[in-house]
Amino acid sequence: MEVVVERNNLWRAYERVMRNKGAAGVDGLSTADFKAWLQQHWPAVREALLKGEYMPMAVRKVEIPKPNGGVRLLGIPTVLDRLIQQALLQVLQPQFEPGFSEHSYGFRPGRNAWQAVMQAQSYVREGRRWVVDVDLEKFFDRVNHDILMSRVARKVRDERVLKLIRRYLEAGLMDGGVVSARMEGAPQGGPLSPLLSNILLTDLDHELERRGHRFCRYADDCNIYVGSKQAGQRVMDAMTGYLERQLRLKVNKEKSAVARPWERKFLGYSFTWHKQGRLKIAEASLKRLKDKVREIVTGNVSRNLITTIHELNPVLRGWMSYFRLTEVKGVLEDLDGWIRRRLRCILWRQWKRPATRNRKLQARGLDAKRAWKSASNGRGPWWNAGASHMNAAYPKGYFDALGLVSLLATRQRFQFVA
Repeated sequence: MEVVVERNNLWRAYERVMRNKGAAGVDGLSTADFKAWLQQHWPAVREALLKGEYMPMAVRKVEIPKPNGGVRLLGIPTVLDRLIQQALLQVLQPQFEPGFSEHSYGFRPGRNAWQAVMQAQSYVREGRRWVVDVDLEKFFDRVNHDILMSRVARKVRDERVLKLIRRYLEAGLMDGGVVSARMEGAPQGGPLSPLLSNILLTDLDHELERRGHRFCRYADDCNIYVGSKQAGQRVMDAMTGYLERQLRLKVNKEKSAVARPWERKFLGYSFTWHKQGRLKIAEASLKRLKDKVREIVTGNVSRNLITTIHELNPVLRGWMSYFRLTEVKGVLEDLDGWIRRRLRCILWRQWKRPATRNRKLQARGLDAKRAWKSASNGRGPWWNAGASHMNAAYPKGYFDALGLVSLLATRQRFQFVA
């Protein structure tokens, strides 16, 4: 514990928490007000930590909708508890990191989702064209505290640290002003949760390695690559039994499957069915982007295009930054065209009357006869946004000049830099 509260370690933790900002916890104290509070109260907090008497506050319950339905439960600790958890993380992670599997990529220094996806691709290219996709049902809500703490105690001997971690696991959950006790689970939201999940699931990694399997795990998302459907079913049965008996975790049998890699998604990506198993963006990821674009565009029907484009661009850049590994360019060309059509749709809706549409189309270079025929065709905005007259009046170059981010061009720039 002395190492946890050591000045340099604490300062690094403080800088990290302040940099991440984040919402206030149940005490309502924001990061902006935290410095002054800490200067006054830290001596007492430090003493309580060293004596093993510190009691964390409850976490604030926040529910985040999942893309495929349902909600993800977050527990937002107070800023003080985020500071203490970060200080703990900085001391504990170097102790546990050497024992983690090479096949584990989530929430580890120097590792990321891209590496996991590329490793999965290498297995597919080796001829392992079946995947055992194991879905852990509400993993962060179902973690068994006793089993997790027994794994933590393998490397941590300081009873004060062990008691503090258990108190964080058992800290109440505040929802609507009412605090409920927690007997299991480690809700996401605090700095320590990802490390604790890796500590627990390292047993799964080692079991898979002992059996000689090829797999990739990112947090609770685990895919195992095998050569046949029969082998995949044997692995699924064995792993389900291991997880439920040894780690007391529940496998979601409806969402888990033995299937072809191109029929499943892994960290937002999927594969083509070709022998080389090219990386592509999963359909669910494409749908999420389209939903976000619709949300932005629908909310900006009365604004000018430049305002809408300025709101769209950060979303498009961030999305393409993550999906830069895709090897299927045609999808990006189609998406670029679809986004431009959405923006043309805004224009058509804004013009409203045929006379206005006629005038705008002529101003963009259409002859009078074609402009009037197009303006008075009686079709809806979406049809017109994709029709030849709107493509001629507002081509790709028009949107490029307004600064609209092109997904295809952004991907090519990322590859050039790489």
